[in-house]
Amino acid sequence: MRIKKPAPAALTLALWSALSLGALAPMAALSPAWAATGAASAVTTDGGSLQVKLEKVKLANGFEVILVEDHRLPLIAFNMWVHAGPRNEAAGQTGFAHLFEHLMFAGTRHIPRGQADKIVDAAGGTDSNGTTDFDRTNYFFTLPSNQLELGLWLKSDMLGYMIDEVDSVALANQQDVVRNERRQSVENRPYGIVEEAVFQALYPEGHPYRASVIGSHADIQSIKLADVKAFARRYYRPNNTTLVLAGDFNPADAKKLVEKYFGPLKAGEAVPPVHVPQPTLTEEKRLAVTDRIELSRLNIAWHTPAVFQPGDAELDIASHVLGGGKSSRLYKTLVYDKQLAQSVSVSQYSLSLGSVFNIEVVARPGKSLEEIEKLVNDELDALSQNPPTPEEMARARAAVETGLLTRLEKVQGLADQINYYNQQAGDPNYMAKDLARYQAMTAAQVRDVVAQQLKKTARVVVYATPGEQKLAAEVPTPPMPTRAGKGERESLNADAAWRKTPPKSGKAKPLTLPEGKRTTLANGLTVIQVPNPGLPLVSASLVLRAGQTANPADKPGLSSFTAAMLQQGTQTRSAQQIADEAAALGATLTSGAGRDEARIEVSSLKRNFGQSLALLADVAMHPAFAEAEVERQRAERLAALAQQREQAPSVAAVVANRVLYGEGHPLARSSLGDEAAIQATDAASLRQFWQRHYRPDEAALVVAGDLSEAELKSLVDSLFAKWERPTAAAAAVNTAAPQPIDARVVLVDKPNAPQTALAVVAAGPKAGVRDAADLKVMNAAMGGLFTSRINTQLREVKGYTYGIYSAYSMNRDSGNFAIRGSVRTDVTGAALSDMFKEIDGMRAKPMGAAELSRVRNAQLLALPGLFDTNRVMAATYASEWALGQPADSITSLPRQYGAVTAQSAYQAARTRVDPAALIVVAVGDKAKVLPQLEALGRKPLALRDVTGAPVSAAASAVPASAAKP
Repeated sequence: MRIKKPAPAALTLALWSALSLGALAPMAALSPAWAATGAASAVTTDGGSLQVKLEKVKLANGFEVILVEDHRLPLIAFNMWVHAGPRNEAAGQTGFAHLFEHLMFAGTRHIPRGQADKIVDAAGGTDSNGTTDFDRTNYFFTLPSNQLELGLWLKSDMLGYMIDEVDSVALANQQDVVRNERRQSVENRPYGIVEEAVFQALYPEGHPYRASVIGSHADIQSIKLADVKAFARRYYRPNNTTLVLAGDFNPADAKKLVEKYFGPLKAGEAVPPVHVPQPTLTEEKRLAVTDRIELSRLNIAWHTPAVFQPGDAELDIASHVLGGGKSSRLYKTLVYDKQLAQSVSVSQYSLSLGSVFNIEVVARPGKSLEEIEKLVNDELDALSQNPPTPEEMARARAAVETGLLTRLEKVQGLADQINYYNQQAGDPNYMAKDLARYQAMTAAQVRDVVAQQLKKTARVVVYATPGEQKLAAEVPTPPMPTRAGKGERESLNADAAWRKTPPKSGKAKPLTLPEGKRTTLANGLTVIQVPNPGLPLVSASLVLRAGQTANPADKPGLSSFTAAMLQQGTQTRSAQQIADEAAALGATLTSGAGRDEARIEVSSLKRNFGQSLALLADVAMHPAFAEAEVERQRAERLAALAQQREQAPSVAAVVANRVLYGEGHPLARSSLGDEAAIQATDAASLRQFWQRHYRPDEAALVVAGDLSEAELKSLVDSLFAKWERPTAAAAAVNTAAPQPIDARVVLVDKPNAPQTALAVVAAGPKAGVRDAADLKVMNAAMGGLFTSRINTQLREVKGYTYGIYSAYSMNRDSGNFAIRGSVRTDVTGAALSDMFKEIDGMRAKPMGAAELSRVRNAQLLALPGLFDTNRVMAATYASEWALGQPADSITSLPRQYGAVTAQSAYQAARTRVDPAALIVVAVGDKAKVLPQLEALGRKPLALRDVTGAPVSAAASAVPASAAKP
């Protein structure tokens, strides 16, 4: 996957950072109503059967297009699957399919390198990326509905003319990027090498699933340009590709344009099906893996039936029964009752050449993997002998149904699901048949399949324990070529002059954003409704001003401890009853605390929303804070602190907050708190915090989805009207300003780390400042976007990183600016030097007209695509309320962004970005990184531990031999 900055959960003036950068598109007018109201969806549930209205068309060259007309939003999802993945790789070329995915964005005959992303962003694109799985590679983005032809032009040129431009320079660059991705996602991530070991134990040499999708350093580096050309000729042809268009378009128009852009592409030779027998294990395989981790982990994995084959759905249900959340058997036994495990995850990973059933259990500190394994075996034996209960079957089916509908909520999710069914089931409209599998099966069938498939003699057992990480021999990164060699270019398709010019956009529909209607109950509770008919789904967020800034000075982490305790029992429900009830409803219930606020959120099917909201109301208003539950939560939080120390980016974030805000500031410590505070927290302090901060006059309930005003009013009156408002004034929160330390560079030692995790931070403005839009536009160009100056230079030009981004976090009373990412260890200093050059360049002169237009218009036109789920709408309005923003802060975004000029953005850079104030926090191998940091010349330089505490002079000494550059 090419990492791109994801759409945040809440798009606020304080937290929102634009995804897009581009030019060309005119500014649209603002309409007061949300376009989704009353719009037709392609997905229907008539008669209780889930159906999708679609049409599948096959061109003469074999290219498939599936048209899904859906008018809920003025958006079109483009989702293109090339039916090739690691299952199609040749021996010694692990990671080839994934590397090819990256190369697909390196430019085409008609689109210069780096321009495709800018064009997508300029048009208001969202969800733009590519991913590789064992059986396929997909490429996708979502555009406003007036950009149908532009999207088809882009996709057809990627498929038909990428090979014309790929050369040794592009290949070398993306080899560096992908190897950085491997370092970040496998070697520098806890348990990354463990997951790789599981697949290598399951599959023999030569099986296409044996290696990780991302491949090995040696294989990635050994790939030649000739290999790339051959892979393109064989697999990247129209007769091996399917495009799903889902959204707001006319099918007749779409078919004509698909023929225009894809029809002329030449078909390749027929791709033969891959036939590889599924391996059979006749005895248990056990192995031990040591990794740089704090908590040990157990993995048990089996070969299971291929996707959509008999037994696949039964094992999916079994995965829910065994490890599908807090209501599952293994969670109740290992996490809740015995308190041996920090987490449990069970999955049926369905694939075309045979699936994998995996049980994953992370142990609590000091707990025995042997004891955990015995209890897992006991539960497996029980399920193989006795069928799931009716309640367990109902909960599993509810989870499957809700999960599927939730994926369909976004048009891009709908398109991807259709493509999945088309390839794996041979029927794009397999949705109803898929759900029917789960409804038709019996509990006895689940038991029988478990007994047949999950045998002790046919499994792999992996014990992962803390210790030395053992990696393959280092593969050098060769110098990147500066120019392409002669004869590197070739073509598969004849050129056409008309392809050289991007098509003009169609007539834009009025730009609309969801408008929340505010009312206030007599007890002071604010209620905000965001109607969104279409799919029968509803989401709610109860937000309270009870975040980190409300923590007492001696109890960091108390706000998040309190929020976590809400689901651990009420006056009428136990913790397990809450979990079972939520699961039975197919609802997702969460609670947590951020910097300014605490939230309780729930999402469910509409038919179950009344009961789901009642559950939310109960945990908010009647928490029990039972001593036994406090002890359980205490142990979980202490283990979570240990997990935090495993992850270099998390350590960088924790240390950055401490050195930025200064000792004693509530935002200086981890949201979990520290060991001393966790140990000192008791039921009385939790209850006191809840009583002071969980009150209706300091809360807002935001509801988004398929619910009428009358339906919501009835629910709110019955559930929240009797919530009593205390007579005492609301408790004050800490509004102190940050007090940064003097050091300009802070290093945290992580010996032998293959990457350095960076957090470059400074104090920033709070929410609601006048130049917020100017800041966002300026930052989008500097480091906020995939196509930003910083990411382009460090990733696309130098190949130092998999991705690096900057963002402003604007809180209610303070804020910060941060640049975050991981870079290869040996180029830490060079990457920082380049980063500061880009910052200086941003402050040197105003943006040119083209760059400003791209950044500003991209943010404006992308807005509708960033409000495409109920959860996002509810979370966004909840954040705006918690930050004290006006009721029109969302609907006024287009006006605010439209007012940004080159001069106002430049002024924001000059006044809000001070390079001298930035503190560099680096988490990496001190022996290799310290000399590079010293050479930067930023002083003072300080050494800190993983909590941000100073390291003593003796402990910070570096041997002379290690200090050599």
